[in-house]
Amino acid sequence: MLEMLTLSFMQRALVAGLIVAVVAPSIGLFLVLRRLALYGDALSHVTLTGVAAGMLAGTYPVATGLAFAVAASLGMDWLRQSYRKYSEMAVAIVLAGALALAVILLSLAAGSTGEIMAYLFGSIVTVSRTDVLVIAVLGVVVLGVVSAVYKELLATTFDEEYARIGGMPVRLLNMLFYVLVALTVGLTMRVVGALLVSSLMVVPVGAALQVARSFRGALLLSVGFGLLSVLVGLSLAYLLDLAPGGTVVFTAVVILLLVTAYKRIRSLE
Repeated sequence: MLEMLTLSFMQRALVAGLIVAVVAPSIGLFLVLRRLALYGDALSHVTLTGVAAGMLAGTYPVATGLAFAVAASLGMDWLRQSYRKYSEMAVAIVLAGALALAVILLSLAAGSTGEIMAYLFGSIVTVSRTDVLVIAVLGVVVLGVVSAVYKELLATTFDEEYARIGGMPVRLLNMLFYVLVALTVGLTMRVVGALLVSSLMVVPVGAALQVARSFRGALLLSVGFGLLSVLVGLSLAYLLDLAPGGTVVFTAVVILLLVTAYKRIRSLE
């Protein structure tokens, strides 16, 4: 572990990973409680489409990925309003469109296969100083906004009708929340890859909900499990020469299984 920390690329990887480990579960908890666990998965494919577009245009891929994610997030919110009784259709429609466009753009950007694979599967050890700065800034923005409207987000998450009657701008709060989800997906993708983004937003939350007795407890446990997943996953990836993104997410899944087993055993006592 100490040897790992002497390497500059691992230092950057650890900083980026720890930021993501705090931000992703924090947003993921609200997402899971809104019954939108697959929302992040759809946005990750949209972000990948934006990355491919950025490569073709010769711009910073993370920036175009974020722009696509924010636009798609707002688009999904609009579609959810159009399909109120079948709101999950919004996720399916955006996911289908994003996958189709991603395939087209990826075929055009065939010469950038290596870089595309880094965004698809994650490449935390190749995170640059610029990437770390972008992740840090976005992380501060997301957590800062969540802190500022924490009570309002809580109200709209558990009971939109009550929040609306209480005079809260529910529509605006929902739009703000989905933008925060898009930003979280964008900063998470560089660490664990488009295929695993929603996992880091959902799996630590799933483990926390097994044992937490309150929303605040679930939030703290989600972040704790996320941090543990990154620390253990990165260490194992370095020691065993494994893919860092996959190792981090698999560690989160193992933690979930252990917590679930612990709860089952306690219930038998």
